[in-house]
Amino acid sequence: MSLNLEDKKAVVAEVAAQVASAQTLVIAEYRGIGVGSMTKLRAQAREQGVYLRVLKNTLVRRAVADTAFAGLADQMVGPLVYAVSEDPVAAAKVLNDFAKVDNKIVIKAGAYDGRLLSAAEVAQLASIPGREQLLAMLLGVMQAPVSGFARALAALAEKKQAEVA
Repeated sequence: MSLNLEDKKAVVAEVAAQVASAQTLVIAEYRGIGVGSMTKLRAQAREQGVYLRVLKNTLVRRAVADTAFAGLADQMVGPLVYAVSEDPVAAAKVLNDFAKVDNKIVIKAGAYDGRLLSAAEVAQLASIPGREQLLAMLLGVMQAPVSGFARALAALAEKKQAEVA
C-alpha cells in the first residue's frame, strides 16, 4: 500500500524525532523472516526501549539527512528493519541477539555517536553490558568496601568484647 504525501511527511517527522534523541541506529536485512519471528523481535525491542520499524528506505534517508546517522544512507538498500535507541547498546544488542536465534535477520551496518559501524562492529557494541547491568556492577563495586569495613568493625567489636570478658 503506497502512502500519500501527508502520510510520508508524518513518517519522516516521526523517524526524525526518534533519531534526534538517539545515540545508536542499527539496520538489518529481514528477507524471508516469518510473521511470528518478527512479532517476537518487536516485543523484545519494546522491552528494551528500542524503536524498531520496517520503513521505506527513501523516507529514512530523508529523516536522517543532516544528522549523525546520514552516513548510513549508502547502506539503506533492500528490505530493512531499523532499530533506534537512546541507550548506546540496546539497539545493537536486540538485533544481534535475535540474529543468533533467527538467521534471516542479517545486520548490515550501524552508527553510534556519529561513527559508522560495520556488522562486526555492531556485534562488538552488542557485547558491551547494557546500562542496567553496568549500574548493577558499579553498585556492587561501591558496596564492597563498605561491607568489608562493616565486617572488620564487627570483628573488632567481638575481639574487644572477648578481651573484656
